[in-house]
Amino acid sequence: QFLCCICLDVFTDPVTTPCGHNFCKNCINEHWNSNDQYLCPMCKETFYTRPELHINTFISEMVSQFRQGAQQKASSSSSEQQAAKPEVPCDVCTGTKLQALKSCLVCLTSYCETHLEPHLTMSGLKRHHLMDPVENLEDRMCMKHDKPLELFCKTDQTCVCMLCSVLDHKTHEFVPLKEEYEGKKAELGKTEAEIQEMIQKRRLKIQEIKHSVVLSEEAADREKAEGVQVFTALKESVERSLNELIETIEEKQRTTEKQAEDFIKELEQEISELKKRSSEVEKLSHSEDHLHLLQSFPSLKAAPPTKDWTEVSVCLPYEGTVVKAVAQLEETLSEQMKKLFAEAELKRVQQYAVDMTLDPDTANPKLILSADVKQVYCGDVKKNLPDNPERFSVFPGVLGKQSLSSGRFYFEVQVKEKTNWALGVAKESINRKGQITVSPRYGYWTIWLRNGNEYKALDDPSVRLSLKSQPQKVGLFVDYEERLVSFYDVDAAALIYSFTGCSFTEKLYPFFSPWLNDGGENSALLIICPVNPTA
Repeated sequence: QFLCCICLDVFTDPVTTPCGHNFCKNCINEHWNSNDQYLCPMCKETFYTRPELHINTFISEMVSQFRQGAQQKASSSSSEQQAAKPEVPCDVCTGTKLQALKSCLVCLTSYCETHLEPHLTMSGLKRHHLMDPVENLEDRMCMKHDKPLELFCKTDQTCVCMLCSVLDHKTHEFVPLKEEYEGKKAELGKTEAEIQEMIQKRRLKIQEIKHSVVLSEEAADREKAEGVQVFTALKESVERSLNELIETIEEKQRTTEKQAEDFIKELEQEISELKKRSSEVEKLSHSEDHLHLLQSFPSLKAAPPTKDWTEVSVCLPYEGTVVKAVAQLEETLSEQMKKLFAEAELKRVQQYAVDMTLDPDTANPKLILSADVKQVYCGDVKKNLPDNPERFSVFPGVLGKQSLSSGRFYFEVQVKEKTNWALGVAKESINRKGQITVSPRYGYWTIWLRNGNEYKALDDPSVRLSLKSQPQKVGLFVDYEERLVSFYDVDAAALIYSFTGCSFTEKLYPFFSPWLNDGGENSALLIICPVNPTA
């Protein structure tokens, strides 16, 4: 936890980046000084302005305590090793044997300080090989020639004596034991460094995996929240459609009942009239008055006028009602799902919002930029500006200050009240002089508006866009690794167009064109807006 992933050592002046990772102050500054982008070495998050770093006092104090603890532990370990070092007795002492100070590989004897004196003063003994006292000196002698093991045979990878080198190993390659020792010690140091590096890489991988789990949990929470929102809206839509269906059926039933009541009432009225006529006919038929029957007969001969009920019926108005309702619901849900998914997609890309500004060094001399370099429009007068290689000389364009060579970014631009404009991204190597062609073939991925109502995606070939409404604010999203450039109508939460399979091989810069002023008809500003995530 206290190791810097850049220098692989304990933190010195630890600082914390905005993404929450810690580094030595000098390490992260040197890392950013040597790179074009300000990336976190741990999670690769891009900072479009260089973060101002301050020493993390909490971690600094923790590191200080760790260093003290490590030093105490090392000191204690060293003392334990000294204490565990075996005491070698002097081979010459009689009675109580003193601790040996040195061992002689020639004499195969260990000497205390007193008995070592001759080896330090007598010329013949001075040439003997002395070393720190060790036990079992006979193990350091050649078993065959009874001579000290002073050489290392590189051919057989074994320790040998002088006689071995001229007898048994005379054609082999030899080096002194000390030389081979230094070489092997250096190899062990390299192996230890490699092992420590492997340990550190695995610690970093653990941190990376843990960080991925945290990001996964956050993403899962977002997805669950969006899922609840989407399915709740769909559920409400289904319930609303069901209520409308029931109300429609009940209304039809009421209409049917009313129609039946009217028919019955009319029939009952006719029955009443017919009964009355039947009574009159029956009464006349029993009359004995010859004159009266003959005079009344013409008027009672025929039945009273009535309606022809043969083709009259009460229809059942429900056939196909559910089918029609389901079809309507399917259409409604489809539109609603598209809208909800578009809102969710827009909300997803908005999390990659960056603080975008315009680059004055690239602006056409007719363009006028605001003081905060977030607004631009085209004036009528060409300013006298240096014709540097980055500047658009004829085309009324300007690039963004922030570039992208990996990862994702998103920003929004207000295009309200403009009749002509162009937005997109462009390669760093685009032609900026003279008349230019804006298309992917020449390093541009853009959409534009012409004459107030003609929208096009300047693809190869260009694509005319049919939009339900005129965008007032356009969102632009780029995914470098996915080779994707997408444009959104922010207010409608709708996708306008996507360039896919783009050939990104270098830095990308946002591209803006407010187009010409057109005598004041197109004088409205292009404005880079703060991103407010959709609800």
